Amino acid sequence: MLPKFLLADNSQDMPDMLYVVHNETPRFIVGSDIEDFSVNQTIYWIDEKPKDKELIAQLLEAAEEFLEAELENQDSYFEDGEED
Repeated sequence: MLPKFLLADNSQDMPDMLYVVHNETPRFIVGSDIEDFSVNQTIYWIDEKPKDKELIAQLLEAAEEFLEAELENQDSYFEDGEED
């Protein structure tokens, strides 16, 4: 079973962009500025784009929350590793 969200990047071609992939229906990829996820977002729909704008807003909010939690977790992981 795949996770609900995945992180992706294309650092060789677009080093300032970060992507969050939503693996559940409706599937999409949202790309944004690596420094501020809420800036310059581009959504690439894999499944049909929902007509409900509130649902889209909820999905983007969930993607941003996932990204923030994941980056915080990575920071903690690397900080713990530096103590060795």
